Amino acid sequence: MGALPICGKGGNDVQTLCMDTWSRRTQYAFFASMSDPFYTLTFPVEVGPLLSYTRSKQCSFYRGMVWCVTKAMEKTEAFRWKDRNGTIVLHDTLIPSFTDLHPGSDTFHITTVEAGDDMEDFCRRAAQTSAAQTEFLSPSPWPEDQLIYFTCLPWFPVTALKNERDLDPGDSIPRVAWGKYEPHGQGVRLLLSLELNHRLIDGVHVGQFYQALCAQISRWEGSR
Repeated sequence: MGALPICGKGGNDVQTLCMDTWSRRTQYAFFASMSDPFYTLTFPVEVGPLLSYTRSKQCSFYRGMVWCVTKAMEKTEAFRWKDRNGTIVLHDTLIPSFTDLHPGSDTFHITTVEAGDDMEDFCRRAAQTSAAQTEFLSPSPWPEDQLIYFTCLPWFPVTALKNERDLDPGDSIPRVAWGKYEPHGQGVRLLLSLELNHRLIDGVHVGQFYQALCAQISRWEGSR
């Protein structure tokens, strides 16, 4: 991918793309004309190395997976593009906002915590923040379009999922979900579901994300 045509800085220090010279402007315009430009897809991911590592460190696999997905999306530039009423901005980082349960409770809440650069540190901070949270949705100092929405249904495998939303065709927030991981051959497979806006993200970008995620998870191969 070539250098992006950056016009300058927008609010919250995001970079603003020059639409006139953006190589993807035609594709953006095509999907911008649609009232429902969203699509969902689900694909398998080998998570055995991450599962083994988080168990050895007594970390939450769920929070570790949230961190890995966030870092893989940050490495895939298209996931950092955001549509603000026809102006395309580029974030430097993304912020995970994830569902969680207090022990013994069947009522979920949503916790938002900066990912940072260290998975174990994120898992500790996320656990502490979630445990201390008393409201359904924790306040967030970040722009909403900098967030990634996560949910997990660990009781059963998830083959597809569509999220509820107020339909805003410019909504640029990725929705990520998964269910129960399962043994598969010599490894452990998790089905990962994404809900994305075609104004900004094409299949090739999902492929780039998938490669980044697999590389991120494979870092834990043999680690203890």
